[in-house]
Amino acid sequence: MAVKIVTDTLSDMTHDLATKLGISVVPLYVRFGDKVFKDRVEMTTDEFYYRLQHDPNWPSTTQPTPNDFFDVFNKLADETDEILCIDLSHKLSGTYESACVAKRMMTKKCRIEVIDSMTVVMGLGTLVIDAAKVAQEGAKMDDLIDRVRRNMDRSHAIMYFDTLKYLAKGGRIGRAQGLLGSLLSVKPILLMHEGEVAPLTRVRSRQAGLDYLYNFVKSLRNINELAVEYATTPEDAKELMERLNDFFPKERIVLSTVSPVIGTYTGPHVICVAAVADKQ
Repeated sequence: MAVKIVTDTLSDMTHDLATKLGISVVPLYVRFGDKVFKDRVEMTTDEFYYRLQHDPNWPSTTQPTPNDFFDVFNKLADETDEILCIDLSHKLSGTYESACVAKRMMTKKCRIEVIDSMTVVMGLGTLVIDAAKVAQEGAKMDDLIDRVRRNMDRSHAIMYFDTLKYLAKGGRIGRAQGLLGSLLSVKPILLMHEGEVAPLTRVRSRQAGLDYLYNFVKSLRNINELAVEYATTPEDAKELMERLNDFFPKERIVLSTVSPVIGTYTGPHVICVAAVADKQ
């Protein structure tokens, strides 16, 4: 029996890709006032940004419960005897801990391993995609764990922001805190570093930001997986994909949207590239 792969919605995994690769995705939650929605299940990115602009309540987010993971693990344990769960950084959410608690709740005979990816968005998503493809080819659990851990050192996720106000208001700004006071005329580009958000550079315009993302990916070698994602500007994402086609096949680039939970902290105009690849 093949190892079953589980992740959470902050991997920004598309429904079609999850279905194709047999990936189970556990949703986080986003709340507006007294209304709570399952991320990517009961609220899409488009619906979220409409609410963000029109709902008087500022959104908040919540991790999945251990029972959310338990329900998925328990069902999959009827189909396989090995489950690998790869979750977002524990420095950003308690999601990883919920999965660990669910693992301890299990009574069915099934080996379950939970990995803290130390990343998020398609930085996590590309790790999961790579693992799922290899699992479908028949890789065993220990080999998959080794592969994911090696790929964590090759995982890159960088994000162009129009503003850091959402990240700051949501309390997830991490090492980018020092940029807040000097961003009136510059746009930040952030990356995931040691499990949290950290500053990479600053640019003067959105076009300069897109150029930077392009050049960053161009500098990578041995790209296994590549993704581009957006919140509200699909035209920018598609333009970037066309440019990246110069050196990586466009049909192999995953196009995804930023989940509502992530959108709570990024704001509406974020663009992200993520890859499993070697740096020069």
